[in-house]
Amino acid sequence: MEIKRIVVFCGSSPGTEKKFEEQAYELGKTLARRKIGLVYGGAKVGLMGAVANGALESGGEVIGVLPNFLKSKEIAHANLTQLIMVESMHERKLKMHELSDAVITLPGGFGTMEEFFEMLTWGQLGLHKKPIAILNVNGFYDELLSLVQTMVNKGFLKKLNQDMLLSSDNINDLLGKIISYKAPEVGKWISKEEV
Repeated sequence: MEIKRIVVFCGSSPGTEKKFEEQAYELGKTLARRKIGLVYGGAKVGLMGAVANGALESGGEVIGVLPNFLKSKEIAHANLTQLIMVESMHERKLKMHELSDAVITLPGGFGTMEEFFEMLTWGQLGLHKKPIAILNVNGFYDELLSLVQTMVNKGFLKKLNQDMLLSSDNINDLLGKIISYKAPEVGKWISKEEV
């Protein structure tokens, strides 16, 4: 699978462990070195700022997508390749989806989870065939991956759909999984316009 751009969902906070910020920065650097563009939420703070800075400092393309109401809070990154302003959070996700070929999720909070799960659900419904991945820094997502296994065990999720979720604690290993990903064959239940 050819990957030109990856959208990264992550926290606007740095978190409590230095490793979170270090890995976000390293992911940005790695994407730039591999000539893969970064699409992200457009902020200069937290892990969002770290991943953007890693890519920018290594000469990479970085596209930020930010809702207008957040720009007034002065969190917009000033040095991006391109900053796209949108009206709503939904429009932001849709634009990031349109600009990217894959998703990587770093540690984050409710907003990160909401973006991640919407893209994963769209894939489950057959609205796209993009790889959806978690960079499991310091075991941050261990409990989530365990919960996903529980969903399978209790009959709420098919193993086929569990296998759509790629994860690794190593950036290069994760990128390898993304590049070799083959989406399951599922019928479209609904159109993107109905979402």
